[in-house]
Amino acid sequence: MSSPTALFKLGSAAAQLLSQTDLKALPKHIAIIMDGNGRWARRRGLPRVAGHCAGIRAAREVVETCSQLKISYLTLFAFSVENWKRPKTEVDFLMKLLRAYFRKDLPRLARNNVRLRVIGRTEQLPTPVRQDLQNAIRATEENTGLCLSVALNYGARAEIVDALDAIVREIKSNGLQDRVIDEELISRHLYTAGMPDPDLLIRTSGELRVSNFLLWQIAYSEIWVTPTLWPDFTKRHLLEAILDYQRRDRRYGGLSDSDAAGRLPSHSGDAAPRH
Repeated sequence: MSSPTALFKLGSAAAQLLSQTDLKALPKHIAIIMDGNGRWARRRGLPRVAGHCAGIRAAREVVETCSQLKISYLTLFAFSVENWKRPKTEVDFLMKLLRAYFRKDLPRLARNNVRLRVIGRTEQLPTPVRQDLQNAIRATEENTGLCLSVALNYGARAEIVDALDAIVREIKSNGLQDRVIDEELISRHLYTAGMPDPDLLIRTSGELRVSNFLLWQIAYSEIWVTPTLWPDFTKRHLLEAILDYQRRDRRYGGLSDSDAAGRLPSHSGDAAPRH
């Protein structure tokens, strides 16, 4: 596989951003809420489906870039449990678009050593979609590079409900009424079991909400929001998000090194200064 620099035109804004990026301190897992396809199309006087087609192109570029950067995990929010409320014609087109992606992009995924998985209530997807999904998953299961998770018919609340339901059934069937339910047990029953939580959550289109996406997993994720609509999202925007992530001080509820170093030493009998 070529080096990351091969992805960027010499002298381009993306190449300049790459030169500032610490390739040894990349986020291990990036999750993206891909939003803005409809608005992108509307601003151009195009039907909404044109925005979804353009969004596929953006997804391809992000997947390829993450693979070249050797990001370990990428999770894309493609279709939510609430999206069934959209017009049937749009939903049907989205299903056809997903099928086309999973069939036509297999060679591209293979070239980039990408392993595909799908999270969500996939059993509720149309049978042809499920079949194409399973074929793509089987075809990429031996790949050892980027793990690409596509969230389909996904909702974080539904995921937590499904996890708790599975735990209850497991306890009943195995006679484990005294089993303590803790965070580790719940995590093992989520759709994302075996994956690290996202380090970085990206939201496009400028909306300041998480839209029922990975609510459990993003408890300590860094969030980066851009006004850029998803079809216009490129490797440059991805690198901007990564650079911003690398400048942040991740404390997980504790003190940063600088905060800890700045604390006054405690001396018995000494009163703390007042401000």
